[in-house]
Amino acid sequence: MKLFSALLVLVSGSVSMAAGSSLCPFCDAPSLTMSEQVGQSAHLLLAQWIGGEKPTSESAGTAVFRIVDVARSEDDLFKAEMELELPQYIVGKEELFYVLMGPGTRLVDWHVPAPATKSAWEYVAQLPPLETEPEKQIERLAYFLDYLQHPELMVSNDAYAEFAAAPYEIITPLKDRMPREDLRKWLLDPSTPVTRIGLYGLLLGLCGQEEDAKAMERKIMHPQSEFRLGIEGVMSGYLLIRGEAGLEFLEENKMHAETYVDASGEEKKVPFSEVYATMQTLRFMWTYEPDRIDKQRLKESMRSLLERPELADLVIADLARWKDWGVQDRLMAMYEEEDFQIPSIKRAIVRYFFYCSKDVPRNDDGTTGEPPAWAVSAAEHLTQLEEKDPKTVRDARRYLVR
Repeated sequence: MKLFSALLVLVSGSVSMAAGSSLCPFCDAPSLTMSEQVGQSAHLLLAQWIGGEKPTSESAGTAVFRIVDVARSEDDLFKAEMELELPQYIVGKEELFYVLMGPGTRLVDWHVPAPATKSAWEYVAQLPPLETEPEKQIERLAYFLDYLQHPELMVSNDAYAEFAAAPYEIITPLKDRMPREDLRKWLLDPSTPVTRIGLYGLLLGLCGQEEDAKAMERKIMHPQSEFRLGIEGVMSGYLLIRGEAGLEFLEENKMHAETYVDASGEEKKVPFSEVYATMQTLRFMWTYEPDRIDKQRLKESMRSLLERPELADLVIADLARWKDWGVQDRLMAMYEEEDFQIPSIKRAIVRYFFYCSKDVPRNDDGTTGEPPAWAVSAAEHLTQLEEKDPKTVRDARRYLVR
């Protein structure tokens, strides 16, 4: 998983039998990291603004810079102390440094100059090149561990983005090199940007110990708002440390509990978002850490959410994706129950039975084998639903992933 692509929606309203994304499941990655921008540039320079001409009705103006340092310049085109005139006016300050980069000699194609301190420049100038071989990707990503909480936002945001864009299998080998105590401190620090909570929680889970799990429990148990960005990353990291015992904790305090006691001792209702985050955590463990908790145990946990109408359609989709064909009778009963008279739930039930009916083994010669009992039963249920509610079945079939 490129580790944290947008709060990980492994499954949407429709069921996909394909594997989930390879990106980090709890991070929002920007469109381009600094490394990607640098990789597309032939020239990477540090310069000082020394003036320019303001724009007019006939011209975009100019901005003049004096080059201070050169990290890269194709054919040694640019050197320190040279002046460079960009064909667009920039409101600059003489006391600041700016990073200039571009693909060639057409300066109109260059990136907008970005202010940078000497510290930020050192970070950019030493960026390791992009790699395609897994072993080299792992070593390259290690460079960014030291910059996750850099005091300069440009640097720390870019280091975070590198992890957000990294496949999970490239991140996990770094667990013995992760700053465990720092990660725990950052996770608990209220000043840590909320966008990084999911990543820090997951990284702490990869390298953490029992004492870290206790700290994560406190974080999990005391929501400060109705919606906590990234808490599913913390929950997933928690399960990486505690396994099935951690799952029992989440079931008791998030999935099955109606209320919780906050840090001040006041009893409050468990927000829906907390339950949904736990559901996302189950998806993560199934897809990315399939050996940490027995899959049958994960199925049982997901099944327990079937009784929540606000989640039922998503739960049914997950159970179908996981090929958990043991809830057919319950789904047929739900189809008639008042609490579940919601079109999306009914369509999810139809899709479940369709996929189950098609889950038939293949013979060695590629022909279809004898349908197992679950497939036969699902086909019968599907026929019954089609007879009593042909419109819903027709609508559900329209968007099937075959």
